[in-house]
Amino acid sequence: MEWVLFLTLALLAGAAALAMVLQRHPVYSALCLILTLFAQGGLYILLHAQLIAFVHIIVYAGAIMVLFLFVIMLLDLRPEEHPPLQFNRIGVVLGLVLAGALLAELALGVGPQINLGPRGPHDVETLRILGNTQEVARVLFRKYLIPFELTSLILLSAMVGALVLAKRRPE
Repeated sequence: MEWVLFLTLALLAGAAALAMVLQRHPVYSALCLILTLFAQGGLYILLHAQLIAFVHIIVYAGAIMVLFLFVIMLLDLRPEEHPPLQFNRIGVVLGLVLAGALLAELALGVGPQINLGPRGPHDVETLRILGNTQEVARVLFRKYLIPFELTSLILLSAMVGALVLAKRRPE
């Protein structure tokens, strides 16, 4: 059952990410990104990282995507006239062949050599009993406090910059 959920969420995330890139309208692209972020949250839940899943959904799909949609709406985007897409068939076939070769090389050449690294001080059963919220908080607010705060300043400056760029100048 877990394998079916994993495949469903992975395919949903992949399809939504592909739709996000291929969309011409930025609002639809942002909505596809929200769907991708929700699918990633589901994948975190399958990894038994519920805290990370809910923080991911609240912060990214909630706050930052609302900010993106707000900025997109402020930009007052008008529909553009686009010529119909034309594909070079040889280029598409060549791209698919190269992508398949890259995936095969990764699966056969690199896959068996992946090292997951050292395990943490707690085993899986201890984390299921105690939870990993305290460990995440301890690491985040002790070891990584300065990068955490710098990230908030970067996001704040990005919001101010987006508002300054979107501000209409008197004509």
